[in-house]
Amino acid sequence: MNTLFGLRNNRKLTALTAVAGAAFVGVTAFGATAASAAPATVAPVNAAHTSHTAKVAQAPEQKEQALLRGSTTGSYFWDDASGRQGDTGMPAIGKPMQKGLFSSPSWPLGTEGYIVYKGKKAKFFIGDRGPGIPSDNGVMLDIDGKTFAELTGGTWNTNTLTVENNGGDGHIKIDYVITKWGNGPGTKGAPQPFSSGAWRA
Repeated sequence: MNTLFGLRNNRKLTALTAVAGAAFVGVTAFGATAASAAPATVAPVNAAHTSHTAKVAQAPEQKEQALLRGSTTGSYFWDDASGRQGDTGMPAIGKPMQKGLFSSPSWPLGTEGYIVYKGKKAKFFIGDRGPGIPSDNGVMLDIDGKTFAELTGGTWNTNTLTVENNGGDGHIKIDYVITKWGNGPGTKGAPQPFSSGAWRA
């Protein structure tokens, strides 16, 4: 790139670029050809040579479509098959427990979306089942412990699988947005208690 800008006043300089994140094919200056990586965007060398410089095409930004919005109470969990803190085994979706993996008593496995708590946003995918009995009392989402800790200003203790230093919050009121329904078992629409059996559909 230093060579390119150092020769910006040379009228024989020709820059060829590919589109959408490709690399410089070649730079010809004084009969020599060299290849180098293309930057994310290509700025004009100067006003006189603007027509000789191609810009990298930018993909249009995709907006997430809200398929369902609502509010509920969220708790937290961490099922890593260790048997600690009421752990019931590996997540139902067949993927290891991880940040962003939430549990729903009814939504289809693989469903994606995000939650908002006090202005903080966290993306999720539904990978497990729960809460169980608490869902009969309106606790309709289990948030992974690491995300719960971040949202509530606490810290995640990997030894005890608990959230600490957040004032004792174990349940929080959240807003949720579903952006994609999963293909796994479950029922689309408003969350239903585990006891309804909607998770089997």
